[in-house]
Amino acid sequence: MHEDASPVGGNEFVEQAGTKRKIKSRHAQMIAIGGTIGTGLFVGAGQALVIGGPAFLFLAYTLTSILVYGVVTAVIEVCTFLPVSGSSMAYYCNRMASPSLAFALGWLYVYSFGILVAYEVTAAAIVIDYWPNSISIAAWITIMLLVIIALNFSPVGVFAESEFWFAGIKVIMLMGLLLLAVILMLGGGPNGDRLGFRYWNTPGAVKEHIVGGAGGRFTAFLYVWVFSGFSFYFGPELIIITSGEMYHPRKNLPIASRRFFYRLAFFYVFGALAIGVICRSDSEGLTSGAGNANASPWVIAIRNAGISALPSIVNGGILTSAWSSGNSFLYMSSRSLYSCALAGNAPKIFTRCNRYGLPVYAVAATSVFSLLAYLNVGSSAGTVFNWLINLTNTAGYTSWIVCCIIFLRFRKACASQRVAVPYQSRFQPYAAYICLVTFTFLLLCNGFTLFYPGRFTVTSFFTTYVGIPIFLVLFIGHKAIAGRADPWLIKPCEVDLLSGLREVEAEAENWTRLEQMKAAEQGRGTDWWRKVKLLWE
Repeated sequence: MHEDASPVGGNEFVEQAGTKRKIKSRHAQMIAIGGTIGTGLFVGAGQALVIGGPAFLFLAYTLTSILVYGVVTAVIEVCTFLPVSGSSMAYYCNRMASPSLAFALGWLYVYSFGILVAYEVTAAAIVIDYWPNSISIAAWITIMLLVIIALNFSPVGVFAESEFWFAGIKVIMLMGLLLLAVILMLGGGPNGDRLGFRYWNTPGAVKEHIVGGAGGRFTAFLYVWVFSGFSFYFGPELIIITSGEMYHPRKNLPIASRRFFYRLAFFYVFGALAIGVICRSDSEGLTSGAGNANASPWVIAIRNAGISALPSIVNGGILTSAWSSGNSFLYMSSRSLYSCALAGNAPKIFTRCNRYGLPVYAVAATSVFSLLAYLNVGSSAGTVFNWLINLTNTAGYTSWIVCCIIFLRFRKACASQRVAVPYQSRFQPYAAYICLVTFTFLLLCNGFTLFYPGRFTVTSFFTTYVGIPIFLVLFIGHKAIAGRADPWLIKPCEVDLLSGLREVEAEAENWTRLEQMKAAEQGRGTDWWRKVKLLWE
């Protein structure tokens, strides 16, 4: 339920009011971009370049982009049908697939998004280490966390606007870096060195990993492909969570999702190509294991080109990028907890919102996860960086697998009950089946290199695969304790497709009428100005 009226009796907390629709399409796109484009493309891609070489890096990011598009179109179809307050894939799972599976998925989102806040703040601490300073790393972590938490305690309109501009910084920086890559490729740098595709010849387009020959090349590609998924994690889910607070979601959600994906794919695919063009896969900075901003392939390439001031500017952008991602992830973690509470899978207190529509108790509870960043004080930054990557690796693939299951159950329910949907993708349901099989394979291959002779360690195995048993314990535990009367999967004919649908359709009609009235008052205007406004809104 959404409520824009003032609280009754001046009471600050209105339990039934819920969140408010203050997020525009442009906000939703940038919140999702802000959460998805973090340090993976700026720093993490360097590790993939070392292992697989430029060709495998480009191929892996391209394949993952295509697969993520399948997930995006699936989840948007479900959410556009019923964009209610507390929207999350766990909410739709509870209605369309399995309450026990929804319980496990909801809590996976809560702890994964929460851990990713700490991960991004840790990544920001790594970037700060690029500049000489005498300030304790704990002080930097504290400053960043205070700003992130303060913004998440602000009204959602303030948060969305701030994230729009901070995420915009990374978008502008990425566009600048891609342009710089073209300039360096053509020999426009200060040293006049025309790179072309030189590094695809020497040291080579592809590399071998662990073993030699064709087996080593396959190992390298599979490693990079699995690794590339981390850069895209939770992108589709981020868009879904914003829908509960979005203006006219039935209209804006498909628009926002398409623009989000096109931008994401553009930056990652061409970013991966650019990295392989301007940076050698055997560069000393990449292979030294320093684990700091000096290991960014962008910084290494700029330094090699003889551009003295730009590395610091780029690292400033990377710092902003990491902080912005942490900001988005805390928002997602709090809204996931709010959604769990609405479904009865978390204490009811987390459904309470203040007069601004902010679920304050959910924000406060999920902020606790961010304290994991202080692990960086007692450990090397690189160790914590990799530990947090491994801990959240399985969560993304698990989420995408369940998202595909939810969509397929939704499609079967609509067919069984003869219910029409407002948005359909021409690639579905085939794309969902392909994604379901592929992401299951990649999930199981997440730590496959551990099983080569002499490479297995208990610590690495635990951090790589611990997410799977945690998810299964949540799922089976809920089924055994609270869901004994529930089916493993809800039958298509018994899926609840109607609760709340009339309100959603009435709300969509109201939004349409308001937009028509606004357009009539303002006049049609010129074509170019209407296009600018469309992009802005």
